[in-house]
Formats: sequence, structure tokens, C-alpha cells
Amino acid sequence: MTQDVPAAVPDDEALAARAVAGDEPAFEEIVARYSGRAYRLACRLVGRDGDAQDALQEAFLSAYRSLGSFRGDSRFSTWLFRIVTNAALMHRRARARRPAESLEAFLPRFDDEGRHAGEPADLRAASRADEILDRKDLAEKARAGLERLPEIYRDAFVLRDLEELTTAEVAELLGIDAAAVRQRVHRARLMLRGYLSELVGVKA
Repeated sequence: MTQDVPAAVPDDEALAARAVAGDEPAFEEIVARYSGRAYRLACRLVGRDGDAQDALQEAFLSAYRSLGSFRGDSRFSTWLFRIVTNAALMHRRARARRPAESLEAFLPRFDDEGRHAGEPADLRAASRADEILDRKDLAEKARAGLERLPEIYRDAFVLRDLEELTTAEVAELLGIDAAAVRQRVHRARLMLRGYLSELVGVKA
């Protein structure tokens, strides 16, 4: 008795080619495959669920209209996330909102000789801030901190650390060089660490 061989799952590029040829279910499969991650990305960049939904709808509509321009120079997911990122950033710029208090005040402080101004005990506690806050709704605090990051750092941090894109992919998405990505992500990490440390009574 012969066994049925499971049909091969089409890759993104094959689905895109079929969608360009007029196969609407192929594009629906792309949407189903990426909608969850794309929505999460939009939420993290825009900061509000309703606005993220609007940005996501605009992004998928733009992707559908632009499928013919996909040439395979990068991964399909990178191409799609570039569109989602652009839609989210455009939506954010168009939205008039009161800026949140920046986290830049939570960057580490150094004395005139370049030494960290914190006490050793403070530094040990700061390194354990995530462990301490695990008992105090770390996820909720981290989301609040993320929204307070200056946008220039938030975007790079979200794409690199939360979405786990490569530095090169983030650089391509944001139109900056790899060194700038690394610098922005590093500052974002410092600000978030300082913010979380402050929540447990430690000066970073």
C-alpha cells in the first residue's frame, strides 16, 4: 500500500509569483502566514492597537499592489516587513500625539574620569532588574518603557531585538548603515535597562 506524500508547502517567493499571476488565494496565504508577526511589528512601532490595524491594512494593500516589483534581491519577508515598517512610520508621523516622556534620562551616568557613577550594589541590582520585575509584571512595564523610547531608537530596537531581524536587514529597512543600527540598538538597551532599574529603586 502506498502512502500519500504530503504536498510541499510553497515558499514565499512561489506564492508571490502566483499572486502576481492573479491567484488571489496565494496572496491570502501570504497574509495568513505573516499577519500575526506583521501586526505585532506595527503595534510596537505605532503603539496603539487601532492605529496598528490601520497601518497593517494599508501595508498589505500596498504589498498586494507592489508584488510585481518584488525581484528577489532580498528575502520576501524582508521586503514585506519594509512595507509594514514604512506604513507604520508614516501612520505615526501623520498622527498628532503628545510625546511621552523620553527615557534618555535613564541612560547610565559617568563621572568626570569616565567611571560609572553608580555604586557597586546599585550596578548589581540593575543587572537583576529584569529578574526582580518578573514578579511585578515585567511585560507590562517593558511595553510602557518601549513606548517612551525616542522613536529613532525604538524603531531599530524593535526590528533588531524584538523582531530578530539581522543588523543588515534593519539597516536596509531604515535606510541607515549597520553601524548606526548597532549604535541605536545599544542606546535603546541602555535606556530600557535604566528605566527598569529605576522601577526597582536603583539608579542606573
